[in-house]
Amino acid sequence: MEKRIKVLISENGADFMQEYVPVLEEAGMTVVCSERDGRTLLGKIESEHPDVVLADLFMPRLDGIGVMKSFEGRKDAPLFVILSNFTSPALEREVMSSGAAYFMVAPFEAKELAGRIRRLAGAGASAAARGVEEPLEIQVTEILHQIGVPAHIKGYHYLRDSILMAVRTPEIINAVTKQLYPSVAKEYDTTPSRVERAIRHAIEVAWDRGDVDVLTGYFGYTIHNTRGKPTNSEFIAMISDRLRLHMKSAG
Repeated sequence: MEKRIKVLISENGADFMQEYVPVLEEAGMTVVCSERDGRTLLGKIESEHPDVVLADLFMPRLDGIGVMKSFEGRKDAPLFVILSNFTSPALEREVMSSGAAYFMVAPFEAKELAGRIRRLAGAGASAAARGVEEPLEIQVTEILHQIGVPAHIKGYHYLRDSILMAVRTPEIINAVTKQLYPSVAKEYDTTPSRVERAIRHAIEVAWDRGDVDVLTGYFGYTIHNTRGKPTNSEFIAMISDRLRLHMKSAG
């Protein structure tokens, strides 16, 4: 029998609880609640030993980063999913480098949150495995911010997951429609066509608002006026290829 994922939520809002808790429980999770207060949350983590902690970035007495740093280096540290209504490249970088398994920016759907927790809890069963996962996700996040993809649009999350998949499974780039889009769609409880459209929109936004020098550095010929922006598969392939080369040279 599959072990239920124990999720500790630090939240006072009744609306949040009514919307998200039933969906998480329906997805096979045991949900424990704590007051939205960093110091209280620390005590609750020690007594409840959750697999995953959902915590606001900004909390009274101790913020989400402070809570995560209290568990730095501990083998029994839970996975931290940090929630925020606000983000910036510098803030997201700090949250991820402080030990977050994921940084979710509101608004987001309850099913999306449940899917993300299940995936993280499965992929991050050990501290060693998480040590491999986090740096790559930080690198992808940095690149998307540099290029100019806004973190609040759905295409940003779909792009990030698509690039991560392409880094780990390079051949998936040859089956974008048949494998990659459906895989991302399943994670977010949506359709492959919506994933494709949202990624295309994210790339269009980056091309309209992004730094031309940065875009040229990543995509070269594809941003010439005669060619226009890269296709979804070109974008994902170029970023994932660059990351794989970086990982080889680093290794």
